[in-house]
Amino acid sequence: MAVESLAGMTPEMIEASQAGMKALSAALAVGLTGIAAALAEYGIGSAAVGATAENKDVFGLVLILTVIPETIVIFGLVVALLLLF
Repeated sequence: MAVESLAGMTPEMIEASQAGMKALSAALAVGLTGIAAALAEYGIGSAAVGATAENKDVFGLVLILTVIPETIVIFGLVVALLLLF
């Protein structure tokens, strides 16, 4: 009775709503970290091209600095998987 008095929702509707909110939060975790990584790559990538054009010896360092923001997306994916499972 107490569950059904919750705005007329059945337990099945509440479970479906909770599953939907988990899916939405997982999508936000991956999507927002992807956008953040893209913005970071934009700044780092343009600076990396300029630095490599001036000095070819910094290519290895620039490559590592370009890959670092991608770890943010991996962390977002881990959070999403933890939310879903």
